[in-house]
Amino acid sequence: MSLTTVAGDFIFLLLLFSSGAVAIGFPSEDEKAQIERFQQYLRIQTAHPNPDYAGAVSFLSSQARSIGLKILTLEFKPGKPLLLLSWTGSDPFLPSILLNSHLDSVPADPSRWIHPPFSAYRDSDGRIFARGAQDDKSIAIQYLEALRNLKGRGFSPLRSIHVSLVPDEEIGGADGHEKFVASQEFRMLNVGFVLDEGQASPTDEFRVFYADRLPWSLIVNAVGAPGHGSKMYDGSAAENLMDCVEAIVRFRDSQFDLVKAGIRAGSEVISVNPVYLKAGTPTPTISSRKTNLFVTVLFPRTLKFLRFGFLLNFWKIKFIVSMLLDIQS
Repeated sequence: MSLTTVAGDFIFLLLLFSSGAVAIGFPSEDEKAQIERFQQYLRIQTAHPNPDYAGAVSFLSSQARSIGLKILTLEFKPGKPLLLLSWTGSDPFLPSILLNSHLDSVPADPSRWIHPPFSAYRDSDGRIFARGAQDDKSIAIQYLEALRNLKGRGFSPLRSIHVSLVPDEEIGGADGHEKFVASQEFRMLNVGFVLDEGQASPTDEFRVFYADRLPWSLIVNAVGAPGHGSKMYDGSAAENLMDCVEAIVRFRDSQFDLVKAGIRAGSEVISVNPVYLKAGTPTPTISSRKTNLFVTVLFPRTLKFLRFGFLLNFWKIKFIVSMLLDIQS
């Protein structure tokens, strides 16, 4: 039996034996326990800039022990633990299956939430309000609950199954998954198939994603002559930057129009989003000589770089800017 077939069967088993993390209506006692465990995980404050990794690892380790999984904590940078859980298969020499999820979540502003973001409040409709509920603590709990159910039903895997719970995914993963895949510990897993996070589904339908777009970090540096804030003059750094930003936004709109018209899927276009702007000093009298714009770009692997490369060069030539492109493969 091929690894692809085995992996497909395992995904089916995950979905078959894992009831939803958020049950609607009248959940059974088992489902109530699953929901409570999910809520416990959500109440651990793992948002940046100061995620409680120790609390998350402690909770997940306790769950792994209750299931009967082997536990290994790795730390490639102090204060940023990576939790590796394992279920040894009957033939551990075969390529293994790795299920990946991340521990951290993006920041949450409590003033903009209906319920406190780390309360894991569950309303009468079964909806749970918490930062990380979709991205992606639900994934980790689904993995663990599926493995719990499989073990409870006497299932014995042929291949070893590993669960990696990594830090710092939301800020690039340089101290987490990036160091993990370069480690001897990862090589010893002999991974043949990886299942990572996809997108949360509002229904009972599950979608399996088989590819992701290539992330780029584009930094636009615009330059111009500085001057006193009381004067009007051409060619300021901010003016040159805004001309370039308008061109970037026009390109973004052209890609978004393809999605809105149903011509392309969201995964088939180049998404471009300005993220933050940095310029000058907080004074009303002196304009800045240089301004910086940080742009995130997601590039479909099926498209050629050539066309977008020409566009980047056009932006650089037409406007008084330079561009630093960080391609993360």
